[in-house]
Amino acid sequence: MAATRLRLRDLVDRFGGEIVGDPDTEIERVATLRSAGPGDLSFLANPRYRNELAATRASAVVLSPAEREASALPRIVAHDPYLFFARVVDLLHPAPAPAPGVHATAVVEPGAEIAPGAAVGAHCFVGGGAAVGEGTELGPGCYVGRGARIGPGGRIAARVAIHAGCVVGARAIIHSGAVIGADGFGFARDGERWFKIPQIGRVVIGDDVEIGANTTIDRGALDDTVLEDDVKLDNQVQVGHNCRIGAHTAIAGCVGIAGSTAIGRNCMIGGAAMISGHLTIADNVVIAGATAITKSIAKPGYYSGLYPFEENKAWTRNAVWLRHLDALAARVRRLERERPEEAP
Repeated sequence: MAATRLRLRDLVDRFGGEIVGDPDTEIERVATLRSAGPGDLSFLANPRYRNELAATRASAVVLSPAEREASALPRIVAHDPYLFFARVVDLLHPAPAPAPGVHATAVVEPGAEIAPGAAVGAHCFVGGGAAVGEGTELGPGCYVGRGARIGPGGRIAARVAIHAGCVVGARAIIHSGAVIGADGFGFARDGERWFKIPQIGRVVIGDDVEIGANTTIDRGALDDTVLEDDVKLDNQVQVGHNCRIGAHTAIAGCVGIAGSTAIGRNCMIGGAAMISGHLTIADNVVIAGATAITKSIAKPGYYSGLYPFEENKAWTRNAVWLRHLDALAARVRRLERERPEEAP
């Protein structure tokens, strides 16, 4: 396949920005500052890499307005160099269009609807009453349960399971091993045994959602588990039953969200954060990695912290003191000012 040659002026015409230097500079590839060579476009988004910018062999770079004069190379000045660069990567490396059709080894039950432009890979199963939208590709070994629906333009990688009745919107990207609509963790005590509570809700996923490898999203117990438009989940995220995740929220790997928690719009949650059940998290909240959230968050902001694990009675007693440490420290400082002779 011949390399795609683009001029800087072509990129600015498409994505905006300002050219400094030769607008006819050609680029064929994208690369990091360290690995770039002739024909490559690179970018600087973090000032810590200025030394690499000075040494790069790239043909051109993308810089922020603050770094406009940081290089003598031909350059594009963009408000967000990282986003600009991402758009160039997408332009140079578009996802291949699926080859429409149903593989001979796939099983498609009567009553299933496969759009003419959809691709169903080897050893897939599509249950009766299910629908696969136009231009959507099911990788090898996918399972689409009875009555499930997948919108147009989706890329469903190998060995994804979308269970009965679940709904996936348009342009979904779901990576290998993800499970959509397995039973939520619902049991009632029956003496010394557990009685399984039937999970009769669905998972309903909006448009432009991406779900990482081996991520699991449980179906609702009664109501649906819902992911709104443009939600992005990393690998190995667990979303419990009846959760709701607001539009444009991004969640990093190994986060666990217990059942019936509602997370607002435009939130960002760092890797390995743990969120207890039956909580409400406001819009525009940022939660740092490995943070344990055990109560609702009512206002936007940046939240972090992890309290050491210990026996519950001791933890509860110490937590009360911990919540008043700031006031206690202020009181000690005041007493030291009033009685300097008693200060240690």
